[in-house]
Amino acid sequence: MEECSVNEPAPEFNSHRGADVSRMIVLYVAALSIALLLASTLIVLVTDASPLEVSEALYRGSFSSPSAIGFTIEQATPILIVALGSLIASRSGLFNIGPEGQFAVGTAAGGLVMFQMGGPPAVVLPLTLVAAGLGGAAWAGIAAFLKAVRGVDVVITTLLLNFVAIQVVSFCVNRYWLLQERTGGRIDPPQSPLVGESYRLPRLGSPTGFNVHTGFLLALVLAAAVWYAVSQTRWGFRLRMLGFNPLAARAAGVNLVVLGGGALVLSGAFAGLAGGVFFTATGFRVTSGVLNYGYEGLLVALISRGRVAAIVPIAIAFGALRSGGGYLGATGVPRYMVDIVQALIVLAALMPPVIADRMARARTMRVIRSAARVRESAPAVPS
Repeated sequence: MEECSVNEPAPEFNSHRGADVSRMIVLYVAALSIALLLASTLIVLVTDASPLEVSEALYRGSFSSPSAIGFTIEQATPILIVALGSLIASRSGLFNIGPEGQFAVGTAAGGLVMFQMGGPPAVVLPLTLVAAGLGGAAWAGIAAFLKAVRGVDVVITTLLLNFVAIQVVSFCVNRYWLLQERTGGRIDPPQSPLVGESYRLPRLGSPTGFNVHTGFLLALVLAAAVWYAVSQTRWGFRLRMLGFNPLAARAAGVNLVVLGGGALVLSGAFAGLAGGVFFTATGFRVTSGVLNYGYEGLLVALISRGRVAAIVPIAIAFGALRSGGGYLGATGVPRYMVDIVQALIVLAALMPPVIADRMARARTMRVIRSAARVRESAPAVPS
């Protein structure tokens, strides 16, 4: 008689698992194909350019040369840092919709330290990044405080605080005693002074033209730290417990206010730090308005479905869309088409798990109904 070791999974389990994986692959391929087909159709309808020309323009602007790759990574760095923070908040069951505002406040906080403090770059630059992180954390802390004290939904408060943050930054760059550049005439739009060369994040240049600032290395270190924290530590286990079942977490002795609020504040700190990295490595000025790095980081975290390993390549893909979008003008395609492509990619990435879950539920209900019919048709056992 053939025996099965206790260490080997059951054949039925393996077959079901293999079928589920195959089904997910098919769903993802189908969803991405439909998204690309819709994007191509829109491009043809809106412009005279062909999808091939648009794809070539995106490639030229993002991966065609070492300098293009460096620019793609540069664009992906703030998105990656924001996404890591959004992942931490989502693990706790609190969905931070306000990274764009926290990013903006972090940029302004870093700018205030940079331009008001003065001193050697070795001191000012690290303090600028710390101030940016603290600014984002404080802005997220408002939502955490309202949740803890008044029970206000985090989604609502973080979303509305985005608009308040934009106005706060606009106020700062319109005041000479805060961030506005001191010139003889009026600057439109208002902005801060330019960051000096010695106060910018160092760059890792090469003779080939590949030029990446050290903020990307910081982002990779943060990715490794977040992976370890959420998957290998007691804090990460409690965070997942809180996200899956708050009642069970409370019964296990977890302080929901401290753990959940701390995760939200930490998420804001990551968004603020991303603003500081952007300010000292790419933007070099504080300006009013929306840059969308926070929103795109939130989308990256959403697409990754809580997997840190997936965040890095997805963030780079979003960075490629940003850097490649600058070449679209040569093909006659409006820049907003990149946003449409991003939206289609997000929908394509989010739909397969939903469809697979619906299919699994339908399959379970069929099994239950079949078992019920068999039970009803079975002859009664005489007493």
